[in-house]
Amino acid sequence: MMNVRDLAWLTTSLLLVTFPHALRAPWWLTLLTLCLYGWRFYYTLNRAPLPSRWLVIGVALVGMLGIWMEYRTLFGRQPGVVMLLLFSGLKMLESRSHRDGTVAAFLGYFLIITNFLYTQSIPTALTMCAGVFAITLTLVGFSAPQRALRANARTAALVLAHAAPAALALFLLFPRVQGPLWGLPQDAYAGMTGLSDTMTPGNLSQLAQSDAVAFRAAFEGDPPVPPLRYWRGPVLWDFDGRVWSGGANYLVRFVPPQGAGSYRYSVVLEPHNRYWLFSLETAASLPERSRITFDGQVLATTPVRNRLRYEMTSMIAPASSADADPGALTRALRLPAGYNKRAVALAQQWRAAGGSDGDILNRAVGFLRTGRYTYTLEPPLLGTDSVDEFLFQTKAGFCEHFSSAFTFLMRAAGVPARVVTGYQGGDLNPIDRIVTVRQSDAHAWSEVYIAGRGWLRIYPTAAAMPGRIEAGLARAVPETALPLLMRPQLEWLRGARYRWEALAHQWNVWVLGYNPERQRDLMLSLGMRDADWRTLTAALFTFLGAMTLVLLAWSLRRLARPDPVQRAWRAFGLKLAARGVERALHEGPRDYSARAARALPASRRAILRIASLYITLRYGSDAPRPAVLRLQRLVRQLRLA
Repeated sequence: MMNVRDLAWLTTSLLLVTFPHALRAPWWLTLLTLCLYGWRFYYTLNRAPLPSRWLVIGVALVGMLGIWMEYRTLFGRQPGVVMLLLFSGLKMLESRSHRDGTVAAFLGYFLIITNFLYTQSIPTALTMCAGVFAITLTLVGFSAPQRALRANARTAALVLAHAAPAALALFLLFPRVQGPLWGLPQDAYAGMTGLSDTMTPGNLSQLAQSDAVAFRAAFEGDPPVPPLRYWRGPVLWDFDGRVWSGGANYLVRFVPPQGAGSYRYSVVLEPHNRYWLFSLETAASLPERSRITFDGQVLATTPVRNRLRYEMTSMIAPASSADADPGALTRALRLPAGYNKRAVALAQQWRAAGGSDGDILNRAVGFLRTGRYTYTLEPPLLGTDSVDEFLFQTKAGFCEHFSSAFTFLMRAAGVPARVVTGYQGGDLNPIDRIVTVRQSDAHAWSEVYIAGRGWLRIYPTAAAMPGRIEAGLARAVPETALPLLMRPQLEWLRGARYRWEALAHQWNVWVLGYNPERQRDLMLSLGMRDADWRTLTAALFTFLGAMTLVLLAWSLRRLARPDPVQRAWRAFGLKLAARGVERALHEGPRDYSARAARALPASRRAILRIASLYITLRYGSDAPRPAVLRLQRLVRQLRLA
């Protein structure tokens, strides 16, 4: 039977590993699980019999019914994990012996793994390491219930220390595959934030209030200045009067551009469950397993569902190409009929005034610059004619309002234009010189086609708020509208965040980013060329076999070498055996010493003193070093007549 101490340790370790899940689970299920833990303690403290099996089954059925009503399924990541959370409480409720507690502890090990289905951050890893130690300590306590806690903790730490080299070898040598080892349920990618392939008034302003990291970029040399950090994402061509969308993407053969301002950098991209990869304009090289579209989007071959690292080269000032597909230009002039009549009339006035497309472009920029527009994260709601209402009534909006209205005006004036979404800026970490781009850096701008000059990037937002381009979002909107860590007055907090993010980036690159390419590079540095899965498997099992032999030899050596107390007792027995008093196999130390005292009465007092001290040290709760040294000294000084 489990005592109160064993039950307390088992409950504490399970609470440690289930706490992150409890924050994600429905409140009623978290409360039910805690009640099951408390119910089990109530039975132990009051020495009452545990509930019947039928009652436990009834609680399980009610809990599973509640999970089904909450998620409309019992399968998937979230319902499956919360069901395991419920089962941990049910297993605790029916645990009677150490064997039942061992099953609950192994359920805790499995719950540790499921935490990494949600996040693999450093705090999660440290918390789960503490959970592994707590559960291992609990299992050691089951095997030695009367042993001191400090000794059990030392044993648990020793067991985990033995496992650490094997874990490291599995991490480094286990053959890596691209993507997860098994298929995840459909809800595994729910809740991922990021840009969309559509743009409506207000969606980017909501995204801009998120402090979540979109990606990090490490440059070879100095990064470009903030006004040049335009990270290209989805290109939007089609407009239905309110929503801009991308439509079909046509792949083209990649031709490296010519020009100046080349930058080489690596990107660690957070998962967003989309195909696009972000790069500085314009891409001069493509990462592995990627492609490029006719409008300059860099796309991965599969959705980015795991953290991804890739290398890029970009041209900040490429030589412009005046060639354009006639079909694309026709598509860049389409507008829905019957919408935003005032904006259409204004654009037609510009066209009627004469001049080239470049002159019309200048008139549109001047119109925004002198219109007294306001840049805000909380724009007013717009109706059917969203462009008209923004340009002539509310005059307040975020970057999607400016880019949408500007692109609409250009098309209405007969100038091909499109909307480009992505990120602008990025925070340079002074600790490791890494540029961190957050969701709050989400931005939209316009591209206009001018005959003889090609597609030109236009900044409609800069007409109303130049500070957004020069200094980023933090200086363009009120501080109260920003995420806490972006507010400029909290410099001390920003400094702490810089240090933490530098550490997190190294974690992402060297631990979470340990992909097949990095594994091949490591094996090559160790002299293993063409390290395929067969070579890696052979190396892994060779290392594990050698480690097993070393641990076996170490264990046998410890078994062959008794502790100091036992060595002193053996020396004592040899001295008595030399005088004809040999210990029988069935004799304990008390009976043996009593018989030896009768056989050797001249040394009776010394024999009984040594035996009494040995019994205290051998079978007591502790063996202090001074007492051990005293036993060794008494044995050495023993002189038998």
